[in-house]
Amino acid sequence: MKKLIALFATTAVASTAMGAIALSGTASVKYDDNGSAAGTAGASATTYDADLTITGTAGSTTFTQSADIDAGYSVTASTLATTVGPITISADMHDEDDSATVATTGGLTSDSGDNRSVTVSLDAPIGDATIGLDDTGDVTVTGTFSGVTVAHTVQDGADTTTGSASIAGMDITLTNDAGASEWSIGTTVAGTAVTLNSDKAVTATFGVTGNTVVVSHTAERAAAASTTSTKYSTAQKDAYTTIAVSRDLTSGATLSATYDTSNSSLTLKAAVAF
Repeated sequence: MKKLIALFATTAVASTAMGAIALSGTASVKYDDNGSAAGTAGASATTYDADLTITGTAGSTTFTQSADIDAGYSVTASTLATTVGPITISADMHDEDDSATVATTGGLTSDSGDNRSVTVSLDAPIGDATIGLDDTGDVTVTGTFSGVTVAHTVQDGADTTTGSASIAGMDITLTNDAGASEWSIGTTVAGTAVTLNSDKAVTATFGVTGNTVVVSHTAERAAAASTTSTKYSTAQKDAYTTIAVSRDLTSGATLSATYDTSNSSLTLKAAVAF
């Protein structure tokens, strides 16, 4: 009996200690025949990816660490956050090497330096609205009025306003970022979810005998503007369509096949999330 009591006590302590820790992640393997993409025709490739996230919580404080684990254990993010009343303090504790993406004078690439940081924000409810202030000086006002949610951020040189609403069975979003507007409209017709946005993209999602099918079409559009002296590029990006079929298996895995008309490529992928 004493041994049984001791075993129960040990199990209870272990369960309590682990109760504040959560593990989640994804793993996948993908085969791509690369279609007719320039320089890759016939050069099929198989890639692997596995990511793990560890979340620990104690009261109102949470620590989260994410890592890429398919090639060793490479930390991608470490964040410590705590809330005290209306104040939230968040510390980015990961100093990532961004030399592959940061270009310096002369086109050289180098690490931008220590990019760890601490952010302090204040969220104060005032009537139906919430006012947020962070340590960069940005002020955000968010509220829902008559079914329409609006958020406006006052920031240095580029204010942003976002609005969303559900009207007559349609979900509508509109974003204005420093004068540039983007919008999307989504609705469901006869079991098919259809989305249209300002990037001239149309997406239709529907189910067929246990499978999920997503058809996306992006129309021809202007390439990003570039300048050489005073001349502007007028290059166009070709229209393309992707067709993706996926199925969730009882084993917990998801199988998917995607065909891309931009280079006639077929991608097969098996993934699992936990």
